[in-house]
Amino acid sequence: MDRAQKEQLVDELGQIFESSGVVVVSHYVGLTVAEMQDLRARARAAGGSVRVAKNRLAKIALEGKPCESIADLLTGMTVLTYSEDPVAAAKVAQEFSKENPKLVILGGSMGENALDAAGVEAVSKMPSREELISTIAGMLGAPASNIAGAIGAPASNIASILSTIEDKAAA
Repeated sequence: MDRAQKEQLVDELGQIFESSGVVVVSHYVGLTVAEMQDLRARARAAGGSVRVAKNRLAKIALEGKPCESIADLLTGMTVLTYSEDPVAAAKVAQEFSKENPKLVILGGSMGENALDAAGVEAVSKMPSREELISTIAGMLGAPASNIAGAIGAPASNIASILSTIEDKAAA
């Protein structure tokens, strides 16, 4: 890898560290190519990505970034799982590490906040952006359906009273 390629890689990594909602750093010693492809596919499906980069270049890319504190985690064979959604990458990494103990989560960052392995697990248990949006939409729609039900209730009550009166008159 020549100097121009290294500079380009450092720029790409810098953009990843700036734009990602969460970055998870893990050791992947012993993962097969198929297992790594499975991890990449899961991350892609969740809207994230997986990146293996040289630790030295990643540390250079981290300089001056909000998540600079994760530079200490970059030792050995590390893989970065990241996403714009602050929860997606943490969920993917946590679920994969439960199924495959060869992936060991070291920690990560969520914006300026450094996370240890327990912090990544806590973030992975949070609801995703889509789940929060659907919950809020449900909350916004509930009052409207309650109002519609309250408006329609007197009419249905009157109809049931009239049918009861009709039944008594017929008997």
